[in-house]
Amino acid sequence: MLTISELRLSQFRSHARAELHCDGRPVAIFGPNGAGKTNILEAISLLSPGRGMRRAAASDMGRRAADVGWKLQATINSLGQSHEIETWSDGTASRSVRVDGKTASQVALGRIARILWLVPAMDRLWTESAEGRRRFLDRIALSFDPAHADAALTYEKAMRDRNRLLKDEIRDAGWYSALEAQMAEAGHRVDTGRRLALDHLAGAQAEAATAFPTAELSLQPGEGGWEGGAEGLAAALAARRGRDMAAGRTLTGPHRADLEAIYATKNVPARDCSTGEQKALLVSMILANARALTDLIGAPPLLLLDEVAAHLDQNRRAALFDEITTLGAQAFMTGTGAEMFSELGTRAQHWHVTETDGVSKVDAT
Repeated sequence: MLTISELRLSQFRSHARAELHCDGRPVAIFGPNGAGKTNILEAISLLSPGRGMRRAAASDMGRRAADVGWKLQATINSLGQSHEIETWSDGTASRSVRVDGKTASQVALGRIARILWLVPAMDRLWTESAEGRRRFLDRIALSFDPAHADAALTYEKAMRDRNRLLKDEIRDAGWYSALEAQMAEAGHRVDTGRRLALDHLAGAQAEAATAFPTAELSLQPGEGGWEGGAEGLAAALAARRGRDMAAGRTLTGPHRADLEAIYATKNVPARDCSTGEQKALLVSMILANARALTDLIGAPPLLLLDEVAAHLDQNRRAALFDEITTLGAQAFMTGTGAEMFSELGTRAQHWHVTETDGVSKVDAT
């Protein structure tokens, strides 16, 4: 099992102080808009590598009235072991991490807790730019392989340096060769990780009987495609320096790819589906990701499902709850009213979040 048994928030967003004790069941969090429900989910998302589900800077996460920084503490039970996690910021743009009392990198968090999330902003996934879809796919790849984050960061840094040379119209081949070698190796790892993630999702969808639609997923290279793995990418980058210099940026590589989804039974692109169908496809992908991870690591991941009932009818909402409990996942779900989680009954813990004068309060019900 992978569960959070204790979570403590200090000066985080609207929560001056909150302490939540969990017993491993799914958690339904309800309350009015603006009460601080999503802030709890964001805190949990920071127990994984990266900037969390809101992609906010660490300096923006502290409670504004306090202006003293923030801190999160959690006890995570992962595959038979218990870990004490701390992450905090003193008000700067970076955050620190400590695992079992020792300073650690964010990548270490990915080896302890696999966390998936679905937030309302993702409802626009199929109609927004390709960048959002790449980021979504990279989170899935990261859930299977925590080292995916290192590859992505290495690639992005090398590409930024190369773009700087291009904008300054530097023509020294030696400068480019070193950066392109880094981009090629890291870019190939990123591309491979994305494709393996899609294979995992396809297998999980094929094996499951579910009330949610199946998505046929593919990674489209677009105009930035190349052939031949890392060596091929290095050669393509070298051959296209002139074109890239004219554009002032790198036009070849995995940063130009796009995730495409087809609603399988209707053979309709996700971008052309109704709002409800698009939401159901997203839920289907998150569930497939969770099933694939369960098979891979022997335990379901933590699920963060913000306003998950939006655009789901009662039957699909009940089906989602059934799938979560059957999977055995500890899912943290938010909604505006307790009635939205009535189908869960005693299968879940229920918490009520209220807000008074800008300070949130959490009560078990």
